[in-house]
Amino acid sequence: MKHKMKLFLAAAALLGAATAAQADGVFRPGALWPDDKGVHINAHGGGILEHDGVYYWFGEHKVSGTAGNVAQVGVHVYSSRNLTDWKDEGIALAVTDDPASDIVRDAIIERPKVIRNPKTGKFVMWFHLELKGKRYDAARSGVAVADKVTGPYVYLGSFRPDAGAWPVDVKPEDKDPATSFLARDFAGGQMARDMTLFVDDDGKAWQFYASEENHTMHVSRLTDDYLRSAGQYARVKQNGDDEAPAVFKHGGKYYLVTSGLTGWAPNAAKSYVADDILGPWRALGNPVRGTPEQQKITFGGQSTYALTLRRNGCTRHILMLDVWRKEDAIDGRYVWLPIEWEDGKPVVRWRDQWTLADMDKLPCDGPGD
Repeated sequence: MKHKMKLFLAAAALLGAATAAQADGVFRPGALWPDDKGVHINAHGGGILEHDGVYYWFGEHKVSGTAGNVAQVGVHVYSSRNLTDWKDEGIALAVTDDPASDIVRDAIIERPKVIRNPKTGKFVMWFHLELKGKRYDAARSGVAVADKVTGPYVYLGSFRPDAGAWPVDVKPEDKDPATSFLARDFAGGQMARDMTLFVDDDGKAWQFYASEENHTMHVSRLTDDYLRSAGQYARVKQNGDDEAPAVFKHGGKYYLVTSGLTGWAPNAAKSYVADDILGPWRALGNPVRGTPEQQKITFGGQSTYALTLRRNGCTRHILMLDVWRKEDAIDGRYVWLPIEWEDGKPVVRWRDQWTLADMDKLPCDGPGD
């Protein structure tokens, strides 16, 4: 009995230490990030929603090994008031064992993002969906809704966005289905893989998604209820080979961070700016500042979301990156870094650890929006 008690106390001490690892309000990029139960946070490819003063982190729930690269559980959600200490709120959207469902176990559910519709009061989740056993051929957008921010979310269905619509920047040669992926997919809707959502100051919501066989990023307006694509869209950079979008607004301009196309392996990040969300978008280059190796592989990570905070009269942003572990998906890590400004361009630098107070000391590139 005494031996068991010692083991229990030792385990409790380890759990307490793990939980306390983030209790001091410190971000430690790339480190294990324990939740309130002492378990590494399981919200990969995720995004943040702030609601009533609380932050909610939605992401892919992974399992160990390569089996975690497809959906075995669903979308996990956590809550926090300070962005470092996270409470496990459970599974927001669960997979099913119904073989007739799009979100049956072993389908692919990636990069879930949640926004709240001010008119309907519904919380709306979008994600990249691939059908079970079809590899990455489906390239669809999945949508689910909930009355409560943490769910449970009810799956509504999936589709390819912007069916029967041309982008605002379409060229005559783009309408030839023999040479254009855009024209090939015109009737059935555009391919939609890596994605994120962005709600503008006017309440309009937009989806950024990798399309045209992953070669061209689209930005597409959602309907007023946020449940479908509205058929108004543009391309960020035709044949730019961009995925992993993270978008934010600063000083009235729109900024976008993406990655290149190297599968699970990290590559050099890219950044863009536009005065209008529908473009034209202008390339700003690699936003990573550091050693050549850090710039080449973006600190080993890939962008997933840009979180905007308004603090002390400044608009601040945090770039969220995933470090993927293909062979053991559950061990994927998170790299969050404050966005700085250099010659009017957003940049990120490696930090072994940092706090929100450290971010507040950075130069403010103009007043808060």
